[in-house]
Amino acid sequence: MVNGWRMMRLILTVLQVALVPAIAVRVAPCVAGPYDPPPTYYSSATGSGVTLKSQLHNIIDAHTVFSYSATRNILKVTDRDPSNPSRILLVYDRVSQTASNHSAWNREHTWPRSRGVDSSGPDNSDLHQLRPSTISVNSDRGHLNFGGAFGAQGYGTVSDGGLKWYPGDADAGMIARQQFYTATRYDNSDSATDDLELVAGNPGINGTTMGDLNRLIEWHFAAPPDEFELRRNDVIYDSYQRNRNPYVDRPEFVWSVFVDQQNDSQIAIAGTTPQGNGGSTAHVDLGRVFVGAPTPSNQPITLDKTGNDGTYYRVMTSGLGTSNKVDSYNAFRTGGVDTASLSVGLDTDTSSAGQLVGSVTIDNLDITTDGGAGRGANDADDVIDITLDVIDHANPSFASDIDLDVLTHDFGTVTLGEVAPTWTFDLFNLEATTDFTAALELDEIFASGDSATLTTDLSAFAGDDALEVDANREFTAMLDTSVAGDFLTTFTLSFSDEDLPGAANLEQLQLTLVGSVEPAGEAADFDSDLDIDGGDYLTWQQGFMQGTGQDQGDANADMIVDDLDLTIWRQQYATQSALLTSEIVPEPTTITSVVVSLVFWSPCTSRIRSCR
Repeated sequence: MVNGWRMMRLILTVLQVALVPAIAVRVAPCVAGPYDPPPTYYSSATGSGVTLKSQLHNIIDAHTVFSYSATRNILKVTDRDPSNPSRILLVYDRVSQTASNHSAWNREHTWPRSRGVDSSGPDNSDLHQLRPSTISVNSDRGHLNFGGAFGAQGYGTVSDGGLKWYPGDADAGMIARQQFYTATRYDNSDSATDDLELVAGNPGINGTTMGDLNRLIEWHFAAPPDEFELRRNDVIYDSYQRNRNPYVDRPEFVWSVFVDQQNDSQIAIAGTTPQGNGGSTAHVDLGRVFVGAPTPSNQPITLDKTGNDGTYYRVMTSGLGTSNKVDSYNAFRTGGVDTASLSVGLDTDTSSAGQLVGSVTIDNLDITTDGGAGRGANDADDVIDITLDVIDHANPSFASDIDLDVLTHDFGTVTLGEVAPTWTFDLFNLEATTDFTAALELDEIFASGDSATLTTDLSAFAGDDALEVDANREFTAMLDTSVAGDFLTTFTLSFSDEDLPGAANLEQLQLTLVGSVEPAGEAADFDSDLDIDGGDYLTWQQGFMQGTGQDQGDANADMIVDDLDLTIWRQQYATQSALLTSEIVPEPTTITSVVVSLVFWSPCTSRIRSCR
């Protein structure tokens, strides 16, 4: 059955979800985690140092006490193996043990009875400091103080300023916070209890002190609470003792309560210069992608901690910002500078064009104020702004104001040999979304038809030469007049977006050019006898490269007798004589004999008339 607090939490969660607007800005700390304390649980913990310790004591004091014998079954719940509910995880060696096998495990007082825990007081059965343990491992630990460098050895005895016990990396941070809890909860104010205190070094037994405080501080910042510890703390509160371990919920209290008020930590985004207040800013540009493209992956960010002291920090997101770390259980280690890595990005899709924005904020959670400007609680937030530009596709057109995909130009009829006519036209990149439209690339130009006569100076463009939005590029088309005839050429232009994720092949444009070239009268009738025949050819031959007028073989009026004039003679000769329509004009050395033979072959003259 759901107890009162769980029902209240469920109602609050439902109300939160119901009241969040559809486009609400997400700020991570405002979303309750599954193991968070009630919102006002620590509202009276406003002081620092001994004052804060006393305030925390009053919050967690007078908990519901269970008998020591009852704790055996309770530990089966609090220390349940997350991978198998019928098993429990044992302290120090982290063995997964069958919970019902009582001969394989017993109860370990992490703060031993020989160091001040009374066998008849509430501290003897306090679930926040009791752990299930392999019997032999429990015996090996005995009443040793805790010690040893984090990460330097496995669990067991260590020589660290005397013989001490290292709980193993998996339990070191949790053990430290259990000792902090015990030293805060028990101050001799409850009957059958003593004032339990943590001290540096290796204190002897038969007292009320535990060590080594310095190592416990080190472990606390080296190994933040994991889900196993968070769940355990919440289960003890919800289902049993009705009190919590404040150093699991609010790990930033530790430095002020157990060290001093001069934490010198400062957090900054790597590669930036912190301001005098310790704050730093950075911009992560995820670049430009097209509508519908995958959202770019998160980008790595390094955080630097300067100062000798450890600290916890919170990662918060707002807008569309996202990070792989979004909580308050992130820590920098003690003993000097330290670094941490996180990744940031945007939690969004690219369904519409525009700029998408979000931010990730890093808050130094230390509460001490005497460490100096920009240190500890004086260290301002560090903010990472993240942007992504989602770009609409380019749109090629022959016009600036409409989407014109087909264009035709007719040069009309021009005279053979006259100056070649030209015509200019433009390509435009129309804006699809204001300020967020891609540049245009012309990838391929395919010409069909009379492309030797009707030509353009079109050429592909891409990359840095791509056509920007709302820009145009001018090109020229030309009709070659050196050959007579009717001509048509179609140019098919293939386009694509600039080279960005999600780029696409775009619609093709089609340009059609038409034009006719006709001879100017009897241009090749050089001897003015009203027909085009071998005599005209002989005139051209005699004037080749010397003559300057039409009577000397200049058919195109360019004041020189050359091959172009011969071409015109050939075309007009072939057009005039039906017999020579499909024949190849003879070489100059044989043309005279061909003409003579034609005259003798027919009873008619070479002029078109009826025979008698």
